[in-house]
Amino acid sequence: MSKHEFFFKIATTADEFEQIHCLNYQTFSEEIPQHAKNKEQKLVDPFHAENTYIICVKDNEVIGMTAIRDNRPFSLDRKIGPVEQSLSFPVSSPCEVRLLSVKKEYRNGRVFLGLAQFLIKYCLKKGYDIAFISGTVRQLKLYSQLGFQPFAQLTGTDEALFQPMFLTKKTFDESIAGRILPPAIPFLPGPVQVSQKVMNALSKTPISHRSDQYKEKIAKAKDMLAKLVNSQYVHILLGSGTLANDVVAGQLSLETGRGLILSNGEFGSRLIAQANRFGLQFDVLQKDWGQAFTRDEIVSNILNTTSWIWAVHSETSSGMLNDLGLLKDISEQHQLKLCLDCISSLGAIETDLDGVFLATGVSGKAIRGLTGLSFVFHHHEVQPSLTLPKYLDLGTYMAKGSIPFSQSSNLLEALLAALEDVTSETFKKVMETHIFLKNQLKQFGFTIVSEQHSSPMILTIEIPPSISSALIGEILYNHGYQLHYESDYLQRRNWIQIACIDEYDKADLEKMVHLLNRVITYEQTATQQAIVNGS
Repeated sequence: MSKHEFFFKIATTADEFEQIHCLNYQTFSEEIPQHAKNKEQKLVDPFHAENTYIICVKDNEVIGMTAIRDNRPFSLDRKIGPVEQSLSFPVSSPCEVRLLSVKKEYRNGRVFLGLAQFLIKYCLKKGYDIAFISGTVRQLKLYSQLGFQPFAQLTGTDEALFQPMFLTKKTFDESIAGRILPPAIPFLPGPVQVSQKVMNALSKTPISHRSDQYKEKIAKAKDMLAKLVNSQYVHILLGSGTLANDVVAGQLSLETGRGLILSNGEFGSRLIAQANRFGLQFDVLQKDWGQAFTRDEIVSNILNTTSWIWAVHSETSSGMLNDLGLLKDISEQHQLKLCLDCISSLGAIETDLDGVFLATGVSGKAIRGLTGLSFVFHHHEVQPSLTLPKYLDLGTYMAKGSIPFSQSSNLLEALLAALEDVTSETFKKVMETHIFLKNQLKQFGFTIVSEQHSSPMILTIEIPPSISSALIGEILYNHGYQLHYESDYLQRRNWIQIACIDEYDKADLEKMVHLLNRVITYEQTATQQAIVNGS
């Protein structure tokens, strides 16, 4: 993306609002004589304080805009009465779109199209089911191309006539603007983009989890999972990764001796919390997020009473990949039972669990199945416990030929379909995407967290402290790129993450990184200008 290319965002700065008032005046006082002219050549909308403005920016100039508000009464309510009374169908969460305006020299369609596409994403995320607008009769064809449909009678004056119109997701999807809107590209660690093959498998007729057919299918899934990570046993649980880690905590509660939990991120902290809930006796080796553990640090925290270690393999929160070979070597040398959270690494990184006591994974991340199933891997025989809650007792699942609890055959079918596509080529593609993205980001000078030890499944970048990572994430989201930014632990550190576990065209990766750089550069400039103006 050229530095001169335009992009869309929600207006946030004083300078943007000043430009909005000027554009508002140019359009609705000079071009369309809806409002009187004035010496200041600015027109502040009467609903300005309630408006959210979507703007198009080029070279720090606002060249297009539209405004959204959801407070009633709408301006259209005042003209025709409650808008619902003029419709033949019910609405539950409406908003009003106003002030659609683009500078004359940029009315080639691209800016209007971009505003409409940004608008529909924004409205869907906010939960609006319909948007109303008063469209100037001079541009009815354009409004129609954007998906707006006319209703009710004309309003305004002979010099400035307006047609009440509405936009829904359905009318947008059927419009020219909707038909050419590219699908969103997810860069999330989960949920990921699910293939049509997996969705077709999900929609198969459900079967009983007690049937021979189901037993054959679950045996096949277990075999595929076990071979994927070189584990003798695996059990499939109906629940999230937290459930699988609770099962591990339950097994550790039956062990003698103390444990050592390694934590250098959010998910290491969660292991500590789960261990505390089970009343486990353990020590903690805590490091700053994204910092690697050294052999000396780990060994120095091993006591004579230490019998197990629990750690996260791929620490999603920072993009850190902890050294599995090092952990296995230390555990073997000190005769410790190694437990691993492999929730983010399973299916993304070639992983050998030989020598690992217990490990966990899930169906909905890099395996690219659907969220809802989790796994516990192990090599040893496990007997049922009389003290653990039955659903958390690994021994209950271990009983020969047992499927102890109800499960979803649909999720199992989806898992099988997804596992068929996890091959050595999958790991290669993840790594290639990771390397390509890292190089692209470094070209623009981005700071990558855990750069020397980053997990191939995700990249974490620091956003300059003067800019909100959530703001950047929102702009990219409304442009069709779903980056990982909404988690509290990321927003506290002002980080944004880009997962590498879907299939991407290099052109899309380049466009996303260029837009990310363009947006951050613009926001930095705007922030610096605001400081200068305020000083």
